[in-house]
Amino acid sequence: MLRSEIESVTEEDCIQYIRTLVIDRTFAGYQTEIATVYQQLSQALGVEIQPAPDEWDRRYNVDFCIAVGKYYIGLQIKPVSYPQTPEFHKWQDWLSQTHQQFTQEFGGKVFLVFSVSEGKEKRILNPEIIEEIRNEIVRLQRKDSEQSSKSSS
Repeated sequence: MLRSEIESVTEEDCIQYIRTLVIDRTFAGYQTEIATVYQQLSQALGVEIQPAPDEWDRRYNVDFCIAVGKYYIGLQIKPVSYPQTPEFHKWQDWLSQTHQQFTQEFGGKVFLVFSVSEGKEKRILNPEIIEEIRNEIVRLQRKDSEQSSKSSS
């Protein structure tokens, strides 16, 4: 019985399955990330959030960024979609090296924003991150202002 079902799977079935899995779901996940970041974070912070260059995603694990003077803050968005998703601190541990490299190069910290689905809506699972990002914006604004006044002296 199982053998006949396996043998009835066509190449087109496999192609369609992969297309749905990889392209459609990945694209839907990306659109959800964008909605979470742009709609919720941008509104809460009152700043423009930009997609990070592709190189930053590969090199530093940064999806989005906020420019603060000559500095940048990085944002990594992680959808939480199943109960086995690792705890926040494990993600931070896994990504800490690349995020530290980003901070050394661009001056700002990288923040992990976890999003979760509630019906058709997405919400930020760790909303305390908003205040941490806000504090980093203020810190970098001060640093940029100090650098500007030193260079003009």
